[in-house]
Amino acid sequence: MVHYFHLISAVVVPDGPEKCALGEEEGSKEDLLYEDYRSSSHRFGVPGGGGGEQLAINELISDGSVVYAEALWDHVTMDDQELGFKAGDVIEVVDATNKEWWWGRIQDSEGWFPASFVRLRVNQDEPMEEYLCPLEEGQNDPSRLGMCLGPSLPCKELMRSNVINEIMSTERDYIKHLKDICEGYIKQCRKRTDMFSEEQLRTIFGNIEEIYRFQRRFLKELEKRFNKEQPHISEVGACFLQHQTEFQIYSEYCNNHPNACAQLSRLMKVNKYVFFFEACRLLQRMIDISLDGFLLTPVQKICKYPLQLAELLKYTNPQHRDYKDVEAALDAMKNVARLINERKRRLENIDKIAQWQSSIEDWEGEDILSRSSELIFSGELTKQSPPQTKSQQRMFFLFDHQMVFCKKDLLRRDILYYKGRVDMDQMEVVDLEDGREKDSNVTVKNGLKLCSRSGDQIHLLCVKKPELKQRWLRAFSDERRQVLTDRETGFSLTEVQKKQAMLNACKSHPIWKPKAVTKPYYDFLVRQKHPSLPTALPQQQVFMLAEPKRKSASTFWHNIGRLTPFKK
Repeated sequence: MVHYFHLISAVVVPDGPEKCALGEEEGSKEDLLYEDYRSSSHRFGVPGGGGGEQLAINELISDGSVVYAEALWDHVTMDDQELGFKAGDVIEVVDATNKEWWWGRIQDSEGWFPASFVRLRVNQDEPMEEYLCPLEEGQNDPSRLGMCLGPSLPCKELMRSNVINEIMSTERDYIKHLKDICEGYIKQCRKRTDMFSEEQLRTIFGNIEEIYRFQRRFLKELEKRFNKEQPHISEVGACFLQHQTEFQIYSEYCNNHPNACAQLSRLMKVNKYVFFFEACRLLQRMIDISLDGFLLTPVQKICKYPLQLAELLKYTNPQHRDYKDVEAALDAMKNVARLINERKRRLENIDKIAQWQSSIEDWEGEDILSRSSELIFSGELTKQSPPQTKSQQRMFFLFDHQMVFCKKDLLRRDILYYKGRVDMDQMEVVDLEDGREKDSNVTVKNGLKLCSRSGDQIHLLCVKKPELKQRWLRAFSDERRQVLTDRETGFSLTEVQKKQAMLNACKSHPIWKPKAVTKPYYDFLVRQKHPSLPTALPQQQVFMLAEPKRKSASTFWHNIGRLTPFKK
């Protein structure tokens, strides 16, 4: 079991029995990342040997220092020995020997609490209530303003200086870290064409070289806005706002990270690769962390920015020139993290969409993934397409850009036959009043109409209840909004991703499928392909601000799984 503990302004992210959020494989050792090692050594005076973050915290406690942590989320106690608290509470850490559960104290209450629910405070000098009270009770009281953590600055300004220094320090360390990867590993790997192909290197390292070039530009901008003599007056918020769009390059890296772990795991089973990577590390004089630990840092870094900005905003007076920019920057970086999280979820869903297509009999035309990557809504509708007058019951699956409709098998209701699709990019949706539809002269109830802009294609769709009709109308609006958002953010699937998803689906389903389902085949089919919900539902939240993982059903399975054909 791997545990990553981010000291100071990062969040503790332990791996539980589940897979970790980005698909890292379970291991037996504990990785302390370079930037966290440097920041913890600098802030807490930990000896340079890097004896582990638990040791660093416990050494402080044993020396008589009081270590405080802030609760990131509510903790509802499940046991008499657990310590309950709410988000924002300040907890005194009494013992951090255990990696997952720490012993803490809040006023007169003591107990165990999950380490992943808290973060250590940037400033350990004073309890939370003491250094906030002068700000809350009045700025004009000289005796209150005299309570300083330094010889010249009021506490809040010194706090802001500490956070600014923290941002600058970790940013410089991060640049050093990226440089070591690019020059220490990638440069050496490219020299060994007998061991690595360019495709392998792209899989292992992703677009980390692009990230390195961007982060160097970003650091230069930060340096321009950093006031070395008076850090608390530095105005760094505008720098994050200026580059908020460029931070989206982390999306590609985060999405590729599980593939990188898998590729690296395969190579590390061969001794020559183990020795080669270790030689690269020693040649570059990098600290003793494995390559997979180094490659995790960009994922953690993009999660760390909102936390640092939240800390900075806390200690920035509303009258400060940087206040509004920091506030906007915090929202911007949260949005970047949400975007990355959403793209990760979308990519996780394409395997399910490919598997769904492979379960449909008599599929015709291009693969669903050729244009779509998201299931918006699905359900059963009564369809009529003039000039045909016969109504048909069909299962409809609304994806971005297109809608597929299928027919249920007469005997096996969980088998669907492909019957056609509608190009939603060319369609307009019309809400119909109950009664006779004037263009087709057909009586409709709870109906809506899809008509092509060229006028050569019309579909009348009816549902059983008015509320379901409204749900479909919202779904059609959601589909158009999704298409627009993807266009604005530049989201699209690569050909490699599409092909790999379809290949995985083909491997998981038999190629031969009986086309007719008669009684002699019925018992045979019951024992064959039977679409069902997976036993372990995938995580929908990927790493949003490194929040502790909580199980939640995927939107895809929520939409598809409730349908009769996909139930056991």
